[in-house]
Amino acid sequence: MTAREIKNITVIGAGTMGHQIALAAALSGYSVTCADVSGEQLARARKFVDTYLPQRVARGKLSPGEAAEAGKNLVFSQDVDESAARADLVIESVPEILELKRRVFSRLDKVCPDHAILVTNSSFIVSSRIADATGRPDRVCNMHFFNPPLHMKPVEVVKGPHTSEETAAAVVGVCRRMGKVPFLLHKEVKGFLINRVLSATHREALFLYDMGVASIEDIDKAIQYGLGHTIPPFRQMDLIGLDLILNIDMEHYRETGDPVHKPSPVLVEKVVRGELGRKTGKGFYDYSDMLAGRGY
Repeated sequence: MTAREIKNITVIGAGTMGHQIALAAALSGYSVTCADVSGEQLARARKFVDTYLPQRVARGKLSPGEAAEAGKNLVFSQDVDESAARADLVIESVPEILELKRRVFSRLDKVCPDHAILVTNSSFIVSSRIADATGRPDRVCNMHFFNPPLHMKPVEVVKGPHTSEETAAAVVGVCRRMGKVPFLLHKEVKGFLINRVLSATHREALFLYDMGVASIEDIDKAIQYGLGHTIPPFRQMDLIGLDLILNIDMEHYRETGDPVHKPSPVLVEKVVRGELGRKTGKGFYDYSDMLAGRGY
């Protein structure tokens, strides 16, 4: 399977990352199905698309024809098996829980066409921990988008020892057609390129707050103005989603037992309260006015 042969893309998971990846692919001319077992999640995804496309037209970022074409290219479905059965490329975007991803890939392997490439949007879990749940490990790799995927250019394509050169080249080609800037990693490493650096910054920022060294606001200001980070760590975690950050930390802690990966108390507290960041209107900062302005 080459990049030119890929016409139909299925995205599994209609959450914040999944539905934006699906829309980005639809805007690039692919025929896309965004599938999720949750009808509620799909309804939120549809609402986002129905709001986003007219807004882009009103701002002059899309023509009415381009918006209409993207809308036609994208469908939503609660039937995961049917959606995957016609896919050339499947992008998995479910929560960062290894066993869940393995179950999804095992299911996809049974229902997808033999030629289909299966990729994970995981931000930390390498595909070699998932590929053996399928009978096509040569057609499995990481394709990691950054949040928000509609606007962020980088995509990390991680080639595991099982991944064929053809698969890696095809995924890189899809990234380029979507207007992204792909980085091909020839070797698996936990956290890949960017998140290895980000996670270390997030971990230290949380530690400084948990220890009472400084406030969230002052830690962010210090890193923004002292280190030149455009988006400082607490703002960045709110953008990524605190539930995702917690899932990643828990996976690390389960795997290693190393106390350095034990989730931060304030992070756990925020997630338990449902304060997950920008997507819920509150995380380390309050975004309720912003969400109200978007009509959510």
